Amino acid sequence: MIKRWTYFLGLILLITLISSGFKAFEVEKLEGFHVEDDEVITYLVPTEEETSKVFFNFPFTGKSYVGFKQAIAVKESLGLYDLVNPFGYMGKYQFGKSTLRTVGIYNAAEFLKNPKMQEKAFKALLARNKWELRKEIDRYEGKVIRGVKITESGILAAAHLGGAGSVKSFLRSNGANGFTDGFGTSLRSYMKRFGGYDTSNIVANPDAKVKMN
Repeated sequence: MIKRWTYFLGLILLITLISSGFKAFEVEKLEGFHVEDDEVITYLVPTEEETSKVFFNFPFTGKSYVGFKQAIAVKESLGLYDLVNPFGYMGKYQFGKSTLRTVGIYNAAEFLKNPKMQEKAFKALLARNKWELRKEIDRYEGKVIRGVKITESGILAAAHLGGAGSVKSFLRSNGANGFTDGFGTSLRSYMKRFGGYDTSNIVANPDAKVKMN
């Protein structure tokens, strides 16, 4: 009974927001939620089963690209643009200084206070990793390694955690060569947690850089 009540509460909230003239630009006002001009949000109503497992969290972006980057942001920093962790990783997606340099950013202080720059940096890094791991994506997507179904989004998320080289080692060793970060988070857990999202709009590019308009 409680599950069914929670489900219908979510539906009522969604209908109320739509009927009150909810506009896409209002989403960007949510803390840690930024949408680029070329990104499309698809609003999905969660099933009763999904609602019973998690707290209702609007907007529900499902397995879209926007859902992918928001899910990673929540895991990395709780979506906080100005967060610096004990290891010196910065921003909503937790970039190290060396990684920032690879995407053309050299001013860490400016990066921390510029949400638009952080979003572009995340997308540029995805493009670079997608190029670096293009053969692995073609070869391993759909296979199961150590109980995890390999998907493009899972591979890209794992590369964000441990780098493309660590992902190659994991896949080529059939999961024998793993990686964990300073907090004990494993490559395998990222592949599982962030698998199945739609990252098809990311264009593989070995030279992707952040370009601020």
